[in-house]
Amino acid sequence: MTVSERGQTMVQADTAEQTGQQGAGQGGAGRRDTGSGAWRAGIRRAIRSVSRPGPWKRGLVLAALALLLGLLMLLHAQITDRGNLGSLVETFLPWFGVFIPVLLAGARRRRSASAVVALLLPVVVWLSLFGGLLSDKSHPGSDLTVASHNVGADNPDPAGTARDLAASGADVLALEELTQQARSTYEKELAKAYPYHTVQGTVGLWSKLPLSDTQPVDIKMDYGPLADTKPVDIKMGYNRALRTTVATDHGPLAVYVAHLGSVRVNPRAGFWTAHRDRGVQALGRAIATEQNKRVVLLGDLNGTMDDRAFADITSQLHSAQDAAGDGFGFTWPAKFPVARIDQILVRGVEPESSWVLPATDSDHLPVAAGISW
Repeated sequence: MTVSERGQTMVQADTAEQTGQQGAGQGGAGRRDTGSGAWRAGIRRAIRSVSRPGPWKRGLVLAALALLLGLLMLLHAQITDRGNLGSLVETFLPWFGVFIPVLLAGARRRRSASAVVALLLPVVVWLSLFGGLLSDKSHPGSDLTVASHNVGADNPDPAGTARDLAASGADVLALEELTQQARSTYEKELAKAYPYHTVQGTVGLWSKLPLSDTQPVDIKMDYGPLADTKPVDIKMGYNRALRTTVATDHGPLAVYVAHLGSVRVNPRAGFWTAHRDRGVQALGRAIATEQNKRVVLLGDLNGTMDDRAFADITSQLHSAQDAAGDGFGFTWPAKFPVARIDQILVRGVEPESSWVLPATDSDHLPVAAGISW
């Protein structure tokens, strides 16, 4: 080997050594970097694990909504009645239970334990308010069957409605919203089944048993200074309540028939109930002076008995549906009932059963109840 070849070989060896040393250095740095990266990744995972919301921290908004729903139902009597807001809430109070499964579905999707636990409040409150209506409380047999129906001023088939009601077998039948045009039709179609009847204005009562002491009841549909100046025959044209006595085998029964004023919901007045509420107070006063211990009130009261506005009546009478019905017994509107505004209320007799009759051509469903002494 020549001197130049030996020199060239030494240069290559030195270069290889330097390259190996650099590679070793780079490998060590890579190993150190890899260890440092793993350590940082572990810290990030730990932080994420600690900061990730658990089942008790997820769905806090749902939990808050559940608590608010429960408190709303629990404290409904404390809601302000400005604009009759309290009455409006109480009219549809059973329907607030629909929000419970909605919130439950949201809680399950979010896997929120806090929301599920919070839902216990509205569930317990709703069941305490309406759970009793979910069971059938009726008993077989009764001494007398009573029925009531707002037949509807726009009913296209009053004859068919009369026949359907007669077929119900009711001993006493109250009709509301009778028009002058349809009155003769009802009288004709019901005459065979009900030999006794009275019509006072737009309400009437048909009975298989004798009637006596019949008189209209002023429920203040017309009020103010001008009301006192109107002749009696004009007032009777739109009278909407009556009181009569039905002679039963167990003694006299005072029967009231009423069609209270309509209610409206509008942006300015809110839940407008002025005419109805005056009627409630007037009817309550009439019932309070009633001498007969046995009383039945039949009619379209344009409100549910959960509504605070009916305190003057519900303090004296109790609902046959609540005592002996099966379910909520919603009656209006007939195509998709959302509220029971057609009522049978009693005092001094025992409701044995209460039910909703099949639909007619009215926008209300008829109601019936069996009562005993």
